Amino acid sequence: MLRYRADLRTLAFVATYFGLVATGYLLRPTNPWCVALLVVATCFFSFFGAVITHNTVHAPVFRSRALNRAFQVVLTCTYGHPVSSFVPGHNLSHHRYTQSRRDVMRTSKVRFRWHLLNLLLFMARMAPDIMRADTRYAAAMRTRKPAWFRQMLLELGALYAMLGGLLFLDWRCFLLYVFVPHRYAGFGIITMNLLQHDGCDAASEFDHSRNFVGGLVNFFTFNNGYHTIHHFEPGLHWSRLPEAHARRVAPFMHPALAVPSLLAYLVRTFVWPGRRVAFDGSTFVLPDEGPDEEWIPTPEETPADVSLGAVT
Repeated sequence: MLRYRADLRTLAFVATYFGLVATGYLLRPTNPWCVALLVVATCFFSFFGAVITHNTVHAPVFRSRALNRAFQVVLTCTYGHPVSSFVPGHNLSHHRYTQSRRDVMRTSKVRFRWHLLNLLLFMARMAPDIMRADTRYAAAMRTRKPAWFRQMLLELGALYAMLGGLLFLDWRCFLLYVFVPHRYAGFGIITMNLLQHDGCDAASEFDHSRNFVGGLVNFFTFNNGYHTIHHFEPGLHWSRLPEAHARRVAPFMHPALAVPSLLAYLVRTFVWPGRRVAFDGSTFVLPDEGPDEEWIPTPEETPADVSLGAVT
């Protein structure tokens, strides 16, 4: 049923998320350390669910279209947002118009002098624009691609049903093991855009993205650290990214864009010395910022397979 055997890890991570939520509800630990550990673990696996969502809208997991649609419903419940709505802001805006005013998630929108604030408030700054763009896109697709619209409604309905049921069962468990992890997942998947593109050269063929090449981070994020090759070929399955990066990207990109440690990068960039610089260490000059430009495809440009989400 799987298109790639490597997606056994995908299914294992999704199952682990639901197992963690069930553990919180069934055991209801009272020891503060146990609660904290369980909340942190659930936050991470909810975020991994968001990463899997990103992978799924580029390269579906199953051979069966029906199974892929069902899996999108399941994934929606792991990170708290309809999988189908990932398509417009990410596939059709960010990938096509990276860092331009048609990229609804471009990093130039955050312009605080204290760079740590750009990290902490990136999602808050992006969220209203993403919501507006998603709403306009959904309105257009309601008649243009009704299959996509119905799939999105199915995902949204399943999400609200799950949230309502879990809230009714135990509001404290809901806050700890559902609400907080979902918020963290949304923050993480959107803020990754800042880490992967800020200070890079959007006009360059090879230097438009930052790559985190550490083995541990790529195991847990399904090789999403290899971001340049992902922009080259969005539909390439995550299991093939390291080899493609080594062959098609690494010999040609600036060496500073291969970052061995995500944690060290976070400390260096946002804590100490915490300066916002270009990828090569030079002074980074933010471009003039204006309002978002329209990016919603015309009927002629609308991808034929948008209902599934597998848009590259």
